[in-house]
Amino acid sequence: MSPVLAGVLQLLALVVALGLSYRPLGDYMAKVYSSEKHYKPEKWIYKAIGANPSVEMRWPAYLRGVLAFSAVSVLFLYLLQRVQGSLPGSLGFVSIDPDQAFNTAASFVANTNWQSYYGEQAMGHVVQTGGLAVQNFVSAAVGIAVAVALVRGFARSRTGELGNFWADLVRGVVRILLPISVIGALVLVACGAIQNFSGIHEVGQFAGGSQQWNGGAVASQEVIKELGTNGGGYFNANSAHPFENPNGLSNLFEIYLILVIPFALTRTFGRMVGSLRQGYAILGTMAAIWVGFTALMMWTEFAHNGLAFDLAGGAMEGKETRFGIGGSSLFAVATTLTSTGAVNSFHSSYTGFGGGITMLGMQLGEIAPGGVGSGLYGMLIMAIIAVFIAGLMVGRTPEYLGKKIGTREIKFAACYILVTPALVLCFTAASFVLDTPSHSMTNSGAHGFSEILYAFTSGANNNGSAFAGLNADTQWFNTTIGIAMLLGRFLPMVFVLALAGSLAEQAPVPETAGTLRTEKPLFTGLLVGTILIITGLTYFPALALGPLAEGLAA
Repeated sequence: MSPVLAGVLQLLALVVALGLSYRPLGDYMAKVYSSEKHYKPEKWIYKAIGANPSVEMRWPAYLRGVLAFSAVSVLFLYLLQRVQGSLPGSLGFVSIDPDQAFNTAASFVANTNWQSYYGEQAMGHVVQTGGLAVQNFVSAAVGIAVAVALVRGFARSRTGELGNFWADLVRGVVRILLPISVIGALVLVACGAIQNFSGIHEVGQFAGGSQQWNGGAVASQEVIKELGTNGGGYFNANSAHPFENPNGLSNLFEIYLILVIPFALTRTFGRMVGSLRQGYAILGTMAAIWVGFTALMMWTEFAHNGLAFDLAGGAMEGKETRFGIGGSSLFAVATTLTSTGAVNSFHSSYTGFGGGITMLGMQLGEIAPGGVGSGLYGMLIMAIIAVFIAGLMVGRTPEYLGKKIGTREIKFAACYILVTPALVLCFTAASFVLDTPSHSMTNSGAHGFSEILYAFTSGANNNGSAFAGLNADTQWFNTTIGIAMLLGRFLPMVFVLALAGSLAEQAPVPETAGTLRTEKPLFTGLLVGTILIITGLTYFPALALGPLAEGLAA
């Protein structure tokens, strides 16, 4: 079987698996967030944290819940790393330095999982399982909760109430993420991923030293790392490590985990607003961009250009022979079009255009299908911009899902769109203006520029992957990327929840002959065009200095 055919068959198998999961998972999540029933374990949690899950919240109260919970999480994870050397199960590792502890705490709480350290050489079992793995669950649940709050803003009328944050958070973990993770961990163990709490042991001797490995609860952390679009690996090699991702079957399963909830949430959206067709329109937009990026990535990496590429069957540098170009390309696109950031190959070794595709996927805002929750609310923001543009073209006040999109709503949407580009471009520019940060680049020229541009694109968009040639374990990058991750995660949530509150307060607008039919393929095409144009206008000058220049010079 040719490598190209193998890649296409993997893509088809993935589409079939996602299609089979779409309806049952989407409907189930809609029931979870619409139910008034509280299970006994959930009641125990509410009692422990002192929350009343039956009290409805307006958007300021909902936002305070998000920010307060996340602030406490950052502080807890920071302190856990700082005292690691005194904890049992630390495997002899010392406490983490302050700047790296801040960066890691900000990273995992912001659902980014950017790692400027070697996981197997820095973090013991307690920090890995009691700190990082816990944040993989709750940070993902926070993203889904905010998305559900925005959906309620569209679905409700004449009220500012968006639900209860604590109930949404707990249900996301207990009813959705935890059950799927248990089943997924069993699948990964069956595929060969490890799951233990063993210490460090030698596995071989060689001239001048020895080879050592430490075990860990890898399968359980691996599944929520992908399912929650987190991305932080137990080992530095991430999903290229055979203990995390043993073979082609586990690789395809991990890609499925990355995509299944973000895609299914469009069904949840359609069910909660009372129009499945609206969900299909959002799904069609996400799927069109995802398939297009995947096809472009495979074409770029399979393209032969010289004897070495001909012999290898394509651009195999930095890719695992276990997965090949097809499995690597599928994974790279999935992880950068979502907020996952896990890698099974070395993105810095991709062709110039291939590396640019991974970067562009994040710069779209990671909305195709995006992170759990964040992908849906990001796409709905873009839909609001699209109906606004359509309204300008026909001279009509824009409407979406029966709600008028006025000045206030557009201001919130515009602020949402501007936050991450401002963080990415300002921090990238500062890194080149100052003398010290540029010394962290392994490469010069266009590729060196791409290393730093990719780092801040990944951080501000809460992705976490890297052009790993950059030495990011410095005070400058640990601090600035940490700030970018926190602002890139929580500032947009402010505007999303404010928008949700504004929409929920409105009375529904009756549909007329002039109403834009947002469930039609025409709107899907308009939405895709809006996303590409906004991203192109924002990032094209920076991309021209980096991956485009490198690709054209090849």
